[in-house]
Amino acid sequence: MVIDSETLRKRLDTATAHLDPPYAVVDVTAFDANAVALAGRTGGKPIRAASKSIRARDLLGRALGQPGWAGVLAFTLPEANWLVRTGGTGDALVAYPTADRGALAELAADPVLAAAVTLMVDSTDQLDLIDAVCPPGRRPDLRVCLDLDASWRPLRGRVHVGVRRSPVHSARAAGALAAAVAARPGFRLVGLMSYEAQIAGLGDAPPGQAALGAAIRFAQRGSYRELVARRGAAVAAVREHADLEFVNGGGTGSVAATSADPAVTEVTAGSGLYGPTLFDAYRAWRPTPAAFFACAVVRRPTPEIATVLGGGWVASGQAAPSRLPRPWLPAGLELIDAEGAGEVQTPLTGPAAADLRVGDRVWFRHAKAGELCERVDELHLVDGETVVDTVPTYRGEGRAFL
Repeated sequence: MVIDSETLRKRLDTATAHLDPPYAVVDVTAFDANAVALAGRTGGKPIRAASKSIRARDLLGRALGQPGWAGVLAFTLPEANWLVRTGGTGDALVAYPTADRGALAELAADPVLAAAVTLMVDSTDQLDLIDAVCPPGRRPDLRVCLDLDASWRPLRGRVHVGVRRSPVHSARAAGALAAAVAARPGFRLVGLMSYEAQIAGLGDAPPGQAALGAAIRFAQRGSYRELVARRGAAVAAVREHADLEFVNGGGTGSVAATSADPAVTEVTAGSGLYGPTLFDAYRAWRPTPAAFFACAVVRRPTPEIATVLGGGWVASGQAAPSRLPRPWLPAGLELIDAEGAGEVQTPLTGPAAADLRVGDRVWFRHAKAGELCERVDELHLVDGETVVDTVPTYRGEGRAFL
């Protein structure tokens, strides 16, 4: 979508004129359009909402209210338990293994939670820990999902392309773990997940880096071909031991490609609802920016520099400029290389800086999606030139899961 930056700035400024920065907003028109666009890329397969990328229950519910969206991919077990208890999110698949004994005890003590929450495992060690907390026979059967490593290991494994996740990489290893789970009392194997981070989470068109972009696209093509074959074989091996309810894969950056894999029954997305800056580097589909935060200009150290209070809301991952928030509106602002985005102040330069005055707002976009919500207690929902609602983030509800 082509964005008229001045029109967007006017809308956001007008809608939030009564607010004092810093604060965060979500443009619900863009949010809803992104939800519809993502659902339209799956070939009819449902999308599981990645709560890590949203971190506000009202907006999770808003996404799940759209056709084609069903269920939540939670990032911790305490969060999954809380989401199910508070309602409105359906079932919850926990994306990572847990060692939270308190949350496991809570899950095992509640048949409603046990029926709705699925645990992630990639080793029998995790089953041992669960049994130590709540032995089989004293709990309902717990739902589990196997995490299949989706990284690409060409040249006979001498090269690793992707993130370091599960030790379960081959179809044979997946089948062996499935057999072990099936033989354990107190567990029910219901799903398999594989997250291809090197495809879904890596932009294939980094700005100003044509050679790198070509190399990324080459690697992604090779990785995708290999994964489709291996994931299909792994699903077949696991199905010899369990009737799987779902096979989950992908993320915002690979929704269409992952959906095309016949072994996959559902995909995950979340970041594409907010449209953070890391997704500006994708060719196949780019979400419309929907989430912003505002900081106030508080000083003018030179005629060419405007300094805002705060702004250093840096994203997780490899320390690099790509993890810094980007001054977005007014157009034509840049961070200063020597200072970047600071904890208490962020000086800005560029053609637009000279026109800013003390008290003006500067609108930033976060590099990632849900991490923005760890900085604010609430999100102001903007429709046109009006704040139509204000909803709490996880932090605003007193919850900090990671």
